Amino acid sequence: MALDDGNTVTTKLLTLLNVSATKLGKRKVVEEDFVPAEKLNKRKSISFSDKVSIKRLDAEEQHVEEERVMETDKADAEDDAMDVDEDADVQDSSDPYETHFGPNSSVLTETVRTAVDQGAWKTSKEVLGRLGPATVSVPVQPDPNAPASKTSGQIDILERVKTPFKAHQAKCTLNQGFTRPSVLVLLPFRNSALDWFHALTSHTPSSSFQIENQARFLAEYDLPPGTEDKLTSAEPGTYPLDHVETFKGNVDDNFRIGVKLTRKSVRMFTEFYGCDLILASPLGLRRSIEKEKSADYLTSIEILIVDQMDALMMQNWDHVKFVMSHLNKLPKESHDTDFSRIKPWYLDGLAPYLRQSILLSSFETPEMRSLYSHSLKNVAGKVKIDKRWLPVDIPDGVKPNFVHFDCGSPQDEADKRFHHFTTQLLPSVLKSAVQSTNTVVFVPSSYDFIRVHNYFRKTAGVSFTVLSEYSSNQDISRARLAFFKGEKSFLLVSERFHFYKRYKLRGIRNLVFYGPPDHPQYFTEYLSYPFLDEEVEPSDVTCRVLYSKYDWFRLERVAGTEAAAELIKIV
Repeated sequence: MALDDGNTVTTKLLTLLNVSATKLGKRKVVEEDFVPAEKLNKRKSISFSDKVSIKRLDAEEQHVEEERVMETDKADAEDDAMDVDEDADVQDSSDPYETHFGPNSSVLTETVRTAVDQGAWKTSKEVLGRLGPATVSVPVQPDPNAPASKTSGQIDILERVKTPFKAHQAKCTLNQGFTRPSVLVLLPFRNSALDWFHALTSHTPSSSFQIENQARFLAEYDLPPGTEDKLTSAEPGTYPLDHVETFKGNVDDNFRIGVKLTRKSVRMFTEFYGCDLILASPLGLRRSIEKEKSADYLTSIEILIVDQMDALMMQNWDHVKFVMSHLNKLPKESHDTDFSRIKPWYLDGLAPYLRQSILLSSFETPEMRSLYSHSLKNVAGKVKIDKRWLPVDIPDGVKPNFVHFDCGSPQDEADKRFHHFTTQLLPSVLKSAVQSTNTVVFVPSSYDFIRVHNYFRKTAGVSFTVLSEYSSNQDISRARLAFFKGEKSFLLVSERFHFYKRYKLRGIRNLVFYGPPDHPQYFTEYLSYPFLDEEVEPSDVTCRVLYSKYDWFRLERVAGTEAAAELIKIV
């Protein structure tokens, strides 16, 4: 008989059930006569003025404030109890939510789950109203003639434990997950969280709804009072519109906040195990998980929204993958959960097969496609919006030269690109007296940028300077000036630098794109920069774009869908 290694679903659940039963046996909660216990070491309440000043409460004010907090806690508990009663009365098998997320989900069958695990998806092209053309994927059943068998939801535990557990579970009307948070929204910056806050609160009836901790939220997620936003206050046209929309306001990328929704209020800054909705950046959430050494508050996420994925790509994508790897896992602790009320498919570890995920981006990348293909397991299917791209606008008379290199596998792509650049493309540039000066080398990938930078450092006789996302303002000024004056022949630029700074660069006559940029508008911008200088003719400007078949997404956005297909077909 094989020994249990302690990592099986059954072992983990038995451990949690034993801990939960021990805790439940030591306490009895009567919801009808709810009396909140007095909190020890209660945190002093603070009030925020326009200057975000903090006022210490005297003894009488503190007493009044404590009573108000206790009344709020009691009201929240009463609201939760009302939600339980209403859920028991309103449950309807025809309700789309009950059909998908109910305790006896009709979409979660063994056959479709097996198809998802095996990557067996049936794909079709459809037109979805205003969304337009889309690729729809649904799991393929191995045997279409065989009846679909429903997931039993039973737990492999001792009969003497299972029988009373199931009997008690049948009497309960609140069906829940391991922890309370059910919605997670991943965002790149605090200004994005502020936009979501305004969208959320704009649908609440102001006369009867309370928004708690609003002043504190605005103080921490908006710009400080009296601070001028140079992007929004600049003359129209100074900065591109997409840059203004992305970076206006507070652009800190380390944040996380819990939001509790009740019948009468929206409460910001609720601790995670008591909230319904989590707004966070991947970095902020990762730091929280690593600090607490637990991600139990992500065990019962039913709806995941990843917003502005194109901006998240310019941060650290590993943070996104880290958060995704911690979704819908079995909890490490019980957190006072009543396991008799948990939906069976949570106990079976099948939550990832029902989680609804919404990924939003202005364009697609291989990293996003990988996330879509391997991390989204909803057995009801998935939809990807298709888009046909037109070629970007470029100055009249400028003719980009697309340079292809052979590559047999995506694993070899980085090495093959570097080899072709260093052995063929760059030497041909250095042979020309005209093209070996006033030349910008634009590198989309940060990893490739480091590699190219190190190569230039070791190449004798090539004068160059660098603009990266790590360049200080002083470094940026020196590099721009040296390149414009001709003191440096080459300027290496990372795409992340342009994403964050969006400077207009003068002195360019030759452009070498180490790969097509992720943001197609950057291609247009860099081809227009040479004409910032006087008396520059289109014939004075050269442009080379290095690409392989694995650059399809980026190439399509720059050259257009039809032209990109021809470029790939030619090779």
